[in-house]
Amino acid sequence: MANTSDIRKGLCIKYNHDIYKIVEFLHVKPGKGPAFVRTKLKSVTTGKVIDNTFSAGHKIEDVRVETRSYQYLYDEGDTFHFMNTDDYNQISLQKSSLDAPDLLKEGEIVTILFNTEDSLPLSVEMPASVILEVTHTEPGVKGNTATNATKPATVETGARINVPLFINEGDKIKVDTEKGAYMERAKE
Repeated sequence: MANTSDIRKGLCIKYNHDIYKIVEFLHVKPGKGPAFVRTKLKSVTTGKVIDNTFSAGHKIEDVRVETRSYQYLYDEGDTFHFMNTDDYNQISLQKSSLDAPDLLKEGEIVTILFNTEDSLPLSVEMPASVILEVTHTEPGVKGNTATNATKPATVETGARINVPLFINEGDKIKVDTEKGAYMERAKE
């Protein structure tokens, strides 16, 4: 058993007869009344995200997890296939268990969380950033740059990301997987 002071991003807990992963949390200490923790929980079985507030000192049942490295192979509709980098065993997971499936490139190494009790995969953690090639974008018009102007671009995985005007087709860009946002042009 853990309590609210142990809450951190990525922690898996049992709540309402399901296993949830903490996506966001905020400790709140109001001027009047007791402290509490505001959280966003993502169900690892359905992918549904809910908001919940725990009062300070509330006991939560955490799930013991084990992490393993897997390589992304390919997808068939909503089923994504991964291979263990140690013993080459393959597993397939549903799209709902991935945080950013549209940024996943073939051959990418990800971390998969497994429940230690029954060895079932809980969720897939992407690397902090990925490098993707821009496959389509409109040319930037010179003179439209009063402030940070952006334009939509399609990357090699099919995701659409807003990029600065100086990015062209064929450029490689670094993308933040948590926000799905442009970070910088990739250095060759």
